[in-house]
Amino acid sequence: MPEDVEMNDSQPTAAPPPATTPAASTLQHLKEIASVIEVGSLTKEVRRISRAVRLTVALRRRLAVRDVAAFLAFALPHSSEAFARLSSLLPKDDGSEMDVDSAAPAAQVSIKHGLPEIEIYCYLLVLIFLIDNKKYDEAKACASANITRLKNLNRRTVDVLASRVYTYYSYVHELTNSLAEIRGTLLALHRMATLHRDELGQETLLNLLLRNYLHYNLYDQAEKLRSKAPRFEAHSNQQFCRYLFYLGKIRTIQLEYTDAKESLLQAARKAPTTARGFRVQCNKWAIIVRLLLGEIPERTVFMQKGMKAALAPYFELTNAVRVGDLELFRAVAEKFASTFSADRTRNLIVRLRHNVIRTGLRNISISYSRISLADIAKKLRLDSENPVADAESIVAKAIRDGAIDATIDHANCWMVSKETGDVYSTNEPQIAFNSRIAFCLNMHNEAVKALRFPPNSHKEKESAEKRRERLQQEEELAKHMAEEDDDDF
Repeated sequence: MPEDVEMNDSQPTAAPPPATTPAASTLQHLKEIASVIEVGSLTKEVRRISRAVRLTVALRRRLAVRDVAAFLAFALPHSSEAFARLSSLLPKDDGSEMDVDSAAPAAQVSIKHGLPEIEIYCYLLVLIFLIDNKKYDEAKACASANITRLKNLNRRTVDVLASRVYTYYSYVHELTNSLAEIRGTLLALHRMATLHRDELGQETLLNLLLRNYLHYNLYDQAEKLRSKAPRFEAHSNQQFCRYLFYLGKIRTIQLEYTDAKESLLQAARKAPTTARGFRVQCNKWAIIVRLLLGEIPERTVFMQKGMKAALAPYFELTNAVRVGDLELFRAVAEKFASTFSADRTRNLIVRLRHNVIRTGLRNISISYSRISLADIAKKLRLDSENPVADAESIVAKAIRDGAIDATIDHANCWMVSKETGDVYSTNEPQIAFNSRIAFCLNMHNEAVKALRFPPNSHKEKESAEKRRERLQQEEELAKHMAEEDDDDF
């Protein structure tokens, strides 16, 4: 029998972990971003500018006064007007030691001064830093100076940076409750972006203007602007999601619930998973719109990860509408009145009262083949002066709208329900399948539109085919000439 082997003695000793290289400093990262912007500006590649913006967003939590000040001294000439203005807007440093580049041994980075993209990026960096540190007055001054500078530029490589500047320009005024002051400026910028064929800027500014109008409940003006704005293919998924959300809100106020539902659900689906707050707002409005359409959202809508607490008031509201209990609906509306007011959905919830009554009436018509109008008023808990007359008018309107299949016996004050037929003998299954097919086809078309290809790939493919054809023709011609020479001999 083989002897047991002690595993502890035979195991080799673990190798020491490799030495980790120190992380690069924030200033070094900013210098590398500036070099990316420089390359993008010189080669006119917009994707490099977009990459620089994404790297800046990931770096914004680590920004300090000393890093921003050192970067301005690195990126801008000391004699320039931009350097003097931006340096004056930065708060005084606390005197702590500067984050030196020796923490991360990296190659020295140098950039070319005088590039407009570098200057606009410095404005954007200072603006983000001031907003994060709640220096709103300085941020408004920085944004206004940046907007003035952008009006004199017409470069495609600046468009990505300009769209971010527009966003923060509107955001800082929204934080200070002064959105109405910049509406004229935003309209002028949108006109300028249209003349310059800056489609990304048009997308961004259109959404900012819609948000500006909706902030003050100017839905008619928002719809007029949206309908007359130039239309083109979306360049930014984020801006397209915002546009769908604002469009859904406008359609909801205009009582176009079907279009509003489609826009809101599409915005929620297209939004990135990290944009949880935006997706919560889309789901809140979509839930209200579906309830106004007479639909009951599935329970899974309220149980999405990270949204359960935010959607709890709307879950209780949906339950009240589903049951058709008018008293429970009033209690829920009063309990979460502050939440609904903050979400700006309270006026829509007032519209739901009729849906609650209709749902309760539908449940009554299913349960009873014949019931008096007085009992209907009692079950619906109508608290008017003449509940029987109100119940009669409600039943008549529900019959006319097709919500219930019943008749009213006015002589005996009864509601007589008809027998429910087989749903598969109607067109409802066909309509349901048609809506599903349309949804799948729409999703396929959107996926095809979202496909991306390398630039000039079609031209390269055509040139390769032409090259093969040319070589083949040359070979045939050479063979033909050789055959003719043989014939001559």
